[in-house]
Amino acid sequence: MSLVIGLTGGIASGKSTVSNMLKEMAITVIDADVEARLAVEKGEPAYQKIIAEFGDDILLDTEEIDRVKLGSIIFHNAEKRQLLNGIVHPEVRKRMNNQVEAAKVRGEQVIVLDIPLLFESKLTHMVEKTILVYVDRDIQLNRLMERNDLSLEDAEARISSQMPLSDKVALADAVINNNGSITESKKQLIEILTGWGITTP
Repeated sequence: MSLVIGLTGGIASGKSTVSNMLKEMAITVIDADVEARLAVEKGEPAYQKIIAEFGDDILLDTEEIDRVKLGSIIFHNAEKRQLLNGIVHPEVRKRMNNQVEAAKVRGEQVIVLDIPLLFESKLTHMVEKTILVYVDRDIQLNRLMERNDLSLEDAEARISSQMPLSDKVALADAVINNNGSITESKKQLIEILTGWGITTP
């Protein structure tokens, strides 16, 4: 039997760091952001639907979708954003489900779905357990400003656009407190997996 775990967090919470730890343990991690990029590539079903809705103007010379142009359209228009999400999200879920099934066929003990908006998008039905990577807001703010070279105002705006990590704590089966060192976070991850009966290398 395979255990499907949903990994989530917030911007600059350290979710990618934990995701990499899992990969180093030879655990399959299926990344929603990667699948979202692949789902809109030329020739994919979502690609055709996006052009049908948004027109040829959003294409680069290479006929790939101009993500910046498309982003600027949906950023200012909630209706268009919903329209795009309605095209892309079902394709992403389908791609992820196909990979989960393939991993199960290979007999993998653990499969992790890395989904940033796991709770916001109500996708917990895709997983059996959830891990939240948590960080205090002030640390999150400092890390984001440093990482993306943002002003305090810009960093706060990005963090405020997401569900607060403190609200996600109650929704998660397990929480990794990532305020400390990477070593401390890895220790917590191993403890969580061991508690769920997963042997880690």
